[in-house]
Amino acid sequence: MRRRRFLLQTTGLSGAGALAMSGCGSDGDSGGDATTLDVLLAGYDGTVGTSIEKRWNAAVRAFQKKHPAIRVKVERVPFLKLDATLARRVKDGRAPDISEGNFFAPYAEEGRLYSADQLFAVPVQANFIGSFADAGKIDTIQYGIPTQASAPRLFYNTALFQQAGLTRAPASWAELRSCAQALRRIGVATPYALTFGPEAAEDELLAWLLAGDGGYASLSGYDFAATENVATLTWLRDKLVVPGLAGADPARLTRTQAYAQFLQGRAGMLLAHPVLLSAAGRAGVKYATAPFPKRDGDGAAPPVGLNDWLMAFKANGRLSAAKTFLTFLFTSPAARTYGSDTGTLPATVSDSEELEEDSAQRALWPFVHQLPDAEFHPVGLRSWSTVRGAVRRGIGRAVAPGGSPSDVLQALDRVGAGA
Repeated sequence: MRRRRFLLQTTGLSGAGALAMSGCGSDGDSGGDATTLDVLLAGYDGTVGTSIEKRWNAAVRAFQKKHPAIRVKVERVPFLKLDATLARRVKDGRAPDISEGNFFAPYAEEGRLYSADQLFAVPVQANFIGSFADAGKIDTIQYGIPTQASAPRLFYNTALFQQAGLTRAPASWAELRSCAQALRRIGVATPYALTFGPEAAEDELLAWLLAGDGGYASLSGYDFAATENVATLTWLRDKLVVPGLAGADPARLTRTQAYAQFLQGRAGMLLAHPVLLSAAGRAGVKYATAPFPKRDGDGAAPPVGLNDWLMAFKANGRLSAAKTFLTFLFTSPAARTYGSDTGTLPATVSDSEELEEDSAQRALWPFVHQLPDAEFHPVGLRSWSTVRGAVRRGIGRAVAPGGSPSDVLQALDRVGAGA
């Protein structure tokens, strides 16, 4: 997962320093002096992620204006270091009150997190989009609080399609391959950008597995080596990678590189998030989006759901302040941290409905429509962070010429069983 990871990696974002914001007042959990909430968030350095920082800054300012008795101290760290920073702070006994991150399951299983029903009134908790709320649960209890959601779609360069004599987006894998062949004939270097490199391969992989009627796990646990998954990777190897229709080396192609190729007109198709919308507009690329096709063309594939998780830690005992802050984030229009400028989507029903009525956000509407049907990585499994690393390091070998999808997928199952 994660949504802001792709923002970071798409644009080569680097580190940002710490940012502290504080209000004034004299009441809070501590009784006398103002309560201070320690909040750990991702930092971005002067690129597309800057708009996310601005939205968060505005949300904190609006909160402190309404709740002067609660100071909010925001620490920003580079997104790629966020999970490691959080883990180190928890281990050292310095857990923040609220943190953003990719993983919540280990902390929930260790009893470190407040549950959503402790943090929100019933109407607020019920307002989260069902698929995202369910993904945040451990044993039916929600601990992960989804924010800034995404569900990628197939982007395609309409100018290149027209030049290649193509009139519409592919509706099956056979049509996708046919489109890729046509793009190759007019000299497109990467007809379909298969991002199996060590950046976000788990997102690309899940999209293809879902489209092939497979997935990462069954009711009994990880099930990478399912027959459907082996068939999907075999098709990718034989129909896209070996014929050179998926870039020079999909095992090394990162999302950052794929997005750059698309913006430069060197990639014809790719799976991408709404952050690419504004970037393509600025680059003058003519494009359209479509649902990712199922293998045999019988409709759209289930979309991959991605988001950032917010977690509220018990360590400092600031439940009341955390409840007040998080409720404000998900109920006040002044606290919205999503939109076309950030390329992110709301994780609540009411905000999604409002966004779909805003013509200024029209480009996001097809992405919003997908959110209720989104399917997720197995983020509720404590071992997912380890398995995700194995996917990133090894999945490219499955589709390389001479590679064995079955062997690679069985190896991933073993990683999951041993993690």
